[in-house]
Amino acid sequence: MPKIADIIKYEGDNNTFIWKHPLEDFNSLTQLVVHESQEAIFMMNGQALDLFGPGRYTLETQNIPLISKYINKTTGDKTSFHCEVYFINKTEQMAIKWGTDSKVQFMEPTYNFPISIGASGEMSLRAEDSRKLLIKLVGTENILGQENLVRYFRAFLMTRVKSYIAQVIREQKISIFEIDEHINDMSATLLKMLKPDFEDYGISLERFFVTTIVKPDGDSTYENFKSLHFRQYADIAEAKIRQQTAVIDAETQAQRTVIESQAMATKRQQEGYTYQQERGFDVAQDVAKNEAVGQFTNMGVGFGTMAGVGGAVGGVVGNAVSNALDSANQSQQPAQPQDDMAQFQAKIQKLQMMKDSGMLTDEEFANMKQQLLSSIM
Repeated sequence: MPKIADIIKYEGDNNTFIWKHPLEDFNSLTQLVVHESQEAIFMMNGQALDLFGPGRYTLETQNIPLISKYINKTTGDKTSFHCEVYFINKTEQMAIKWGTDSKVQFMEPTYNFPISIGASGEMSLRAEDSRKLLIKLVGTENILGQENLVRYFRAFLMTRVKSYIAQVIREQKISIFEIDEHINDMSATLLKMLKPDFEDYGISLERFFVTTIVKPDGDSTYENFKSLHFRQYADIAEAKIRQQTAVIDAETQAQRTVIESQAMATKRQQEGYTYQQERGFDVAQDVAKNEAVGQFTNMGVGFGTMAGVGGAVGGVVGNAVSNALDSANQSQQPAQPQDDMAQFQAKIQKLQMMKDSGMLTDEEFANMKQQLLSSIM
């Protein structure tokens, strides 16, 4: 039984951008099936004529207006006609690898030394303008796959990528020793810069990723600047650690002092005296131990200290000073009787000065004067 109608549909794979159907002589009622994310273009005599989007179509001359005017002239309205059908796969095709074929030469912007790097990554492409892609790249070929497309774009892609990478590094002042931190930003910038180049051929560059930067490890110049770069950050980190340690030590010492002060305050409260009284007692003891306690200055300190100490502690301090005076007076008595009167007069003069300055009351002056008189009687 003769075949009445043909079915024309896409039979390529997902790695194909454009696929030409092998059937070229179409009978009337031939069915054209175009899937989602596809377009079909009819060509005649090397010209791209009608374009069909997703759907099912019955191919008749009246359904193909651009073709019908050619057919009417050549076939006298016969139902059979000769055409070519190209299917364009418009899905986004990912994981298309790219890589520089030679090193990118530029001046490192931070330390200003010449350096060479390589770069590689992946990209994803999608057929955007079916007519433009078919006319500019396919020609008379039956298929355009990823491999052929990348081969077509390789020369200008490598030229653009190397130039753009050097430009981005220079403009953004990206250090070669910190470049891995900027890979995402570099990828976004390169995507934006490369898009117009692909659009000229009806291709949309959907994504562009820089995944690897090949540094010149082992190069003496590179290694020297690498050591310098990381050394400066190590020094800064070490200085910060020392500073933090010093702060911790100071805070610990301050806390220790607070705890000791609180303990001493509790002790004084339990024993019934204040800090001022404790200091007065210490000073009084020092005065009492001083071999020169008989001098006027030490007497002034002793009596002044006693004036600020009250209660039981005041009595203790007063007795300590009095005993010290008595001991000093006894130890300092001369072996010669003729000196007694001179020492007595000097002591009376000191007591008088203390009375005049308000350090001694009249009653205290009289009592101490009487003690001095009694000591020489």
